Amino acid sequence: MKAIYDYNLTELTEAFLSLNEKKFRAMQVFDWLYVKFAKDFNEMTNLNKDLQAKLQESFVIDFLKVKKKQVSKDGTTKYLFELMDGHLIETVLMRMEYGNSVCVTSQVGCNMGCSFCASGLLKKQRNLTSGEMVAQIMHVQFDLLEERERVSHVVVMGTGEPFDNYEEVTKFIQTINEPKGLAIGARHITVSTCGLCDKIEAYGDLGLQANLAISLHAPNDEIRNQLMPINKKYPMDTLRQSIKRYSEKTNRRITFEYILLKDVNDSLVCARQLAHYVKGLNAYVNLIPYNSVDEHGYQSASKETIEAFYNELARLKVRATIRREHGADIDGACGQLRAKFQR
Repeated sequence: MKAIYDYNLTELTEAFLSLNEKKFRAMQVFDWLYVKFAKDFNEMTNLNKDLQAKLQESFVIDFLKVKKKQVSKDGTTKYLFELMDGHLIETVLMRMEYGNSVCVTSQVGCNMGCSFCASGLLKKQRNLTSGEMVAQIMHVQFDLLEERERVSHVVVMGTGEPFDNYEEVTKFIQTINEPKGLAIGARHITVSTCGLCDKIEAYGDLGLQANLAISLHAPNDEIRNQLMPINKKYPMDTLRQSIKRYSEKTNRRITFEYILLKDVNDSLVCARQLAHYVKGLNAYVNLIPYNSVDEHGYQSASKETIEAFYNELARLKVRATIRREHGADIDGACGQLRAKFQR
């Protein structure tokens, strides 16, 4: 059976035509899935019984199994899901001042090899389909319905490198952005990449208004080479050129994500080098306290060091924020819960 979330509205319409059904029936089903949040075809009361039976035979709706669920005292909820083939993935609900944000996983495991990251503890097994990403959103939405709330923001920042799964990730964005469905605004959707320059350029050509975040985490090539192997293929100057072209094409502001690691990239000299790198770009810096991963040995910079780093950026006229920590009392780092569960 096929996962119905794998179909965007155009593809679902084509699938219904192949089943000798009218186009409007696909729109009815799409509405049941993403507006009325049906979990079963039998709930779709404006479909006849024959069509309901045909859909039951051809498609599956809710295929994720919750293996574990952790709820932080700050309201952050981490889900460990099992896919139909038995692979495990993580999804996180973060309750923000501006709404409910879901952090989505795009791959089973990750091959980018960033030395500080829990996602890479287990190597990439496969890419997720767009439907498996949509299903993460829907499962969180099912829970939020009990509180009469909605998923308002989506970040593709979970396990995996989204642009290493480019086609499925961009299809996922188009599905959740569909006005006749979930209608999550493009400017409420953010994709984070460690710096695959060819895909950054392609993403700029798509015309999507979704946000782009760059996992930078270093102010120079020497440190970034140590932290992020991708930098050896796409050094920081090359990355900056791609970012600049992306901004010129889209007129969209970039977010630079910068995890502050104690005695690695948290000095004032690093802050000055980072300010120099960002200068002239339509961008701001998101400073991130580190969720420690036992296997890697890095530690988060102290609150005082983070404040000093932020103040130095401000002095140098760089727009920056300090991300509020989420889920520090649970397995907060991406991939941490999955790795622990599988061990």
